[in-house]
Amino acid sequence: MAGSYSLAFLLFCFVFSPVFAQPQPTSFILNGFNRSESKLTLEGGSIIRPSGALKLTNKSHDTIGHAFYSEPIQMLDKKSSPSPNASSFSTTFVFAIVPPSSGRGGHGLAFTLSPSKQFPGAAAGHYMGIFNSNTDALPSNHIFAVEFDTVNGFNDDSDSEGNHVGVNINSMYSKAMEPASYYLNNTERNEEIKLESGDPIHAWIEYDGSFVNVTISPLNRDKPSKPLISYPIGLTPFVEETMYVGFSASTGKMPSSHFILGWSFSTNGEASQLNISQLPVPPPNEKNGSSFDPLIIGLIVALSTVTVLLLGILIYFTLYKRNGKSEDLEDWELECPHRFRYKDLYAATRGFKQSEIIGVGGFGAVYKGVLPTTGTEVAVKKINRNSIQGPREFAAEIESLGRLRHKNLVNLQGWCKQKNDLLLIYDYIPNGSLHSLLFNQKQGFVLSWEQRFNIIKGIAAGLLYLHEEWELVVIHRDVKSSNVLIDAEMNARLGDFGLARLYDHGTDSHTTNIVGTVGYIAPEFARNGKASTSSDVFAYGVLLLEVVSGKKPVDSRNFFLVDWVIECHQMGQILDTTDPKLNSSYVIEEVKLVLLLGLLCSHPKPEVRPSMRKVVRYLNGDDQLPSIDNWDSFGARDGTYSKFLEIISFDSITKSYRSSSTGGITSNSICTGR
Repeated sequence: MAGSYSLAFLLFCFVFSPVFAQPQPTSFILNGFNRSESKLTLEGGSIIRPSGALKLTNKSHDTIGHAFYSEPIQMLDKKSSPSPNASSFSTTFVFAIVPPSSGRGGHGLAFTLSPSKQFPGAAAGHYMGIFNSNTDALPSNHIFAVEFDTVNGFNDDSDSEGNHVGVNINSMYSKAMEPASYYLNNTERNEEIKLESGDPIHAWIEYDGSFVNVTISPLNRDKPSKPLISYPIGLTPFVEETMYVGFSASTGKMPSSHFILGWSFSTNGEASQLNISQLPVPPPNEKNGSSFDPLIIGLIVALSTVTVLLLGILIYFTLYKRNGKSEDLEDWELECPHRFRYKDLYAATRGFKQSEIIGVGGFGAVYKGVLPTTGTEVAVKKINRNSIQGPREFAAEIESLGRLRHKNLVNLQGWCKQKNDLLLIYDYIPNGSLHSLLFNQKQGFVLSWEQRFNIIKGIAAGLLYLHEEWELVVIHRDVKSSNVLIDAEMNARLGDFGLARLYDHGTDSHTTNIVGTVGYIAPEFARNGKASTSSDVFAYGVLLLEVVSGKKPVDSRNFFLVDWVIECHQMGQILDTTDPKLNSSYVIEEVKLVLLLGLLCSHPKPEVRPSMRKVVRYLNGDDQLPSIDNWDSFGARDGTYSKFLEIISFDSITKSYRSSSTGGITSNSICTGR
């Protein structure tokens, strides 16, 4: 009997030992990236752009960005042998490094195999967000990296020009390094690749247990038959049982934008080839200068001088004649989206008839129209000739909203200028403004809590796109319920960009005048006139309290919404601020979250307010909202909002424009100052 049990046990081990002995292979292919499907963990400056491109850093100084596959990769099977070997792997990806519009950029990016997705205390610059001066070269790091560097640094003797590819173990000192280039197939001749050209570059990294092979080439070429680097090494001593795979990038004094456009990885044979046609369009190429040889340029110029002169004369007279018959275009008109014909807009709005008005504000009236050529419903914003929004503000709205594309922003279809008439053409949003749905309801309609919570999330997503995910930072400067429109599916669309300001990532806004709406203006903005993403967050915080409570931020009875919610919170009765029209039909945890988040966002100290990225994570349940039971732990308030309004003399610095809104496209109670 004992022999039978022993035989059965041995048979069990024989049959099932492969299940326990062999690590499960990991493979994935990402032809572009999707926030909800790519399974990436992002940190630092990393974002996924709407185009599907993974942006590791922007053009800010000393920025770090990480993007790692969320699930660990098994690299050692310690159960299979007393001396297990590191798993082989293969990966291919397409990257692009876009330098500043002038001068050189830096520093670079690295494909990274690490025990962790986080790198506490990691430095930017030459350390690429992986190491710092104390951790560099420590054997305990257990980090393998292939760097694509654009600035000379650790390998000064052989890296005087930068622009190299290196294989690194536990340090930024490369074990093997070569200038960035690729071999022409079946030859020993190689061609240089400029890593920071802005052009997409295809990379392959393969480890077979004995060698690490690194190959690069321009995206439009096949994989070279000979790798750029073939370094003999066994990774077993340098990896742990499970590792994370991903990318790290950083900038320094010379900033570049680092992009990953597609990525494939496998621990089970060769990584699947990327579908180049499905990759997102690479970012605009901002490189300067010419790639032609100066001698060739000189020859071309010498041979074509006469032709150029003749063409120049012809073009001059052609343009001269044409300009005499057409309207001159101002500088701001050259970068604008589609220009509509005035007669089409006149017909669409029935001659801008009074009955077609769906909103009125300080900037002018908004008309509903039906384009005669397509039958499409549009909203036409007609700017008053004497309004506070003149050509400069008109141009700002065209430049910003005209190039922005996000599901939670109002889509600008085009524009028109007829003599002194300035018009903007938007998508028509059928349900009007959030303000009208909250306060001007007829026939007993009430926004449900589910609808309100969805609207809140939508506004947050739109502001995150404006602040961090677009190519420039966009400060809206007039976030409020009447500037949030609700589409047919009850989704929020943030609009009215007439007060918006744009500036480069990593720089500060230079706004010096106070604009916005009383009740939503951040205290520091009213004091110094400098708008920021944080002042938008303040307005968003007030909006959160408004949506939950169904009360306006301020009213003529000296009621201040922020103060009231704070007082109720301090008395342990914060749910008493919930809109009575909801009839207690709401999710208590969600209501508490939104109210507390509203207080945090509307804190008078801007450094206490979260970024919109953190706000989105709080609303999605990805991060836990900090406790604000003890408000002093977040910095004592410098007086409540009502005291702030008493201190700031709005009579001396503002001019109010109060108007009613029937459709809620534009502003109501806009103030400006000099």
